[in-house]
Amino acid sequence: MTRDDGTTAHDSAFDANLEFRPVTIADGVVTRPASAQTATVHAFLEHLRGQGLEDVVPEPLSNDGTTETLRLIEGDAGGDAWYHQHDLEGLESAARLLRRIHDASRSWVPPTDAVFGHPVLARGGRMFCHGDPGPWNFVWRDGRAVGLFDWDYLHPGDPVDDIAYALFWFAPTRADHHCRNWHHFPEVPDRRTRIHHFLTAYGPTPPFDVVDAIITRGQATITLIHSLAAQGTEPQRTWATNGLPEQQATELAWLATHRTTLTP
Repeated sequence: MTRDDGTTAHDSAFDANLEFRPVTIADGVVTRPASAQTATVHAFLEHLRGQGLEDVVPEPLSNDGTTETLRLIEGDAGGDAWYHQHDLEGLESAARLLRRIHDASRSWVPPTDAVFGHPVLARGGRMFCHGDPGPWNFVWRDGRAVGLFDWDYLHPGDPVDDIAYALFWFAPTRADHHCRNWHHFPEVPDRRTRIHHFLTAYGPTPPFDVVDAIITRGQATITLIHSLAAQGTEPQRTWATNGLPEQQATELAWLATHRTTLTP
């Protein structure tokens, strides 16, 4: 869906994030709104840091129930992230980092009062997923992924949950004009090759249908947006008003019709 001013619902979603979940950075400290799941996320981050990933995930500093602070991981992120993953080396570095985090997550025992920001998906809970591992949430230095932050959608799940989400954005499994205009590729990338390299760099997984997994994961995102919007939660209410779920559904339909051009 495109608005009258020519921006897509994904663009307006970015604007809504800035409005409803403002982030400030000062003296190496990130300050952002806390949520019901913040205490759980902090406990998880402490676990990962104790597993040798202290340079990979943020150090939690405080949580007063309204605001949280974390130590900044230096590097490029957000809108500056796209160019770092255009080449295969950057793409592969993100896949390898995601695998390290997934492997370290398996030994975590959540607190009994844990609150998760995303429902457990149907595949089960053998480890813990980031829930939003797009290029913008990785920290990049010199074309390599070195960190992963913004764990608001942490949840028990299967590695494929995160892999499928990442592939939608990293391949990306989106129409040609999105690749050029939204992801800033100078030319439409070879998505099949990029999917293959991401999966190879991530390492062994049980067999799964890549396109089916991406569609299933995308549908779960749409369901979550509608659920949170119905509760009045921002920014999801604004996302729904601006047509983000409908745009994502359209993109998943495009993906289904281009299956043979994407499957490794």
